[in-house]
Amino acid sequence: MKIALMDSGIGLLPAAAVVRRLRPDADLVISSDPDGMPWGPRSPEDLTGRALAVARAAAAHEPDALIIGCNTATVHALPAIRAALEPRIPVIGTVPAIKPAAVDGGEVAIWATPATTGSPYQRGLIRDFADGAAVTEVPCPGLADAVEHDDAEGVRRAVAAAAARTPQDVRAVVLGCTHYELVGEQILAALARPEGSALPPVELYGSADAVAAQAFRRIGAEADPGAPATGTLTVLLSGRSGTLPAPALAYPQGRLLGTAAVAR
Repeated sequence: MKIALMDSGIGLLPAAAVVRRLRPDADLVISSDPDGMPWGPRSPEDLTGRALAVARAAAAHEPDALIIGCNTATVHALPAIRAALEPRIPVIGTVPAIKPAAVDGGEVAIWATPATTGSPYQRGLIRDFADGAAVTEVPCPGLADAVEHDDAEGVRRAVAAAAARTPQDVRAVVLGCTHYELVGEQILAALARPEGSALPPVELYGSADAVAAQAFRRIGAEADPGAPATGTLTVLLSGRSGTLPAPALAYPQGRLLGTAAVAR
């Protein structure tokens, strides 16, 4: 089994790590775009063109499925990528986990990039899936970029600023950018309740587990964490063969992938 994942940068790592843990025997192809990142500030047409190129580079390795490990690319490029690759290669997009976060009602916050916060796309998801919950949209300027470059101080500042904009009685926080899952522990620490608080700890809701599970469903595969760790890793950087960038290895998810044999 071979699963490909794509993003402009290292936001694909959380989903890739889940696939690796659930199927250690799966070959992985990760395709990113260091020449064109970040995608967020680009026009939808430009972003779609770059995302298609990254998707086609991954598709050339004949994966059984392709995961778009990026919320922004899913919003703008999912239809074009599906039109280009399906039905030969199933394409799975990434959607913020608003529905499971909101199912119990209460206060929910969505941390997302400034471009996504308040967008018609995100407002539509809130309208469709957050019935019964009070939702606060929290922009996180600079957080994805700091995560991408392993800028610890930048992450600290961006997380602290977003936490200050988050309601104090929030029950759940949806991570509306795949990069944010790489610093989930820092986010939880910033949202920790004061000593003696009667409120339960904040829960984080990412997308990586659901996306990996959907990829398996689309190709009729089962999770098998006990399978032999024989899966290989192929890294594509704007279509060129390469290795995991140094910032990726700063995160547990990247180090997990880095233990795999490189496909030849």
